[in-house]
Amino acid sequence: MLTRRIKTMLMSAAILILALSLAAAVPGLSTGRRLTADLTGAAEVPGPGDTDGSGSAVIRLNPGREVVCWTITVTGITLPATAAHIHDGDAGVAGPVFVTLSAPDANGEARGCTFVERAEILEIIRNPDEYYVNVHNSDFPAGALRGQLTK
Repeated sequence: MLTRRIKTMLMSAAILILALSLAAAVPGLSTGRRLTADLTGAAEVPGPGDTDGSGSAVIRLNPGREVVCWTITVTGITLPATAAHIHDGDAGVAGPVFVTLSAPDANGEARGCTFVERAEILEIIRNPDEYYVNVHNSDFPAGALRGQLTK
């Protein structure tokens, strides 16, 4: 009986340590300023992109930790995607890559974090509508889906 209780306690401790280490491995995933983007092919510039596709992006910006985290979900496009980025550009304008994100996988999902200079994160926070999320795939290498960031 005592051995079973010790095993249960050890297993619980191991699960807790694993959960804490996973949280530490992805700093800022659930903290920071939250921005979103509705992704469509019609918004792609020059376009159109994949008009059958759609998606969403949630971007978390943490200037204190110098971390940008994201969750991207897409459907209706050829997957896996080949690239995803935050670009510097107003609506209707194609701009340069500002932050490289992981591309959605064969299930249409991408999630991750990357380190970005504090000043660059603050630029996005101050003017989110001047930045957009772009997802590229083999059918639309210049961009399949796009959406401006919003608060």
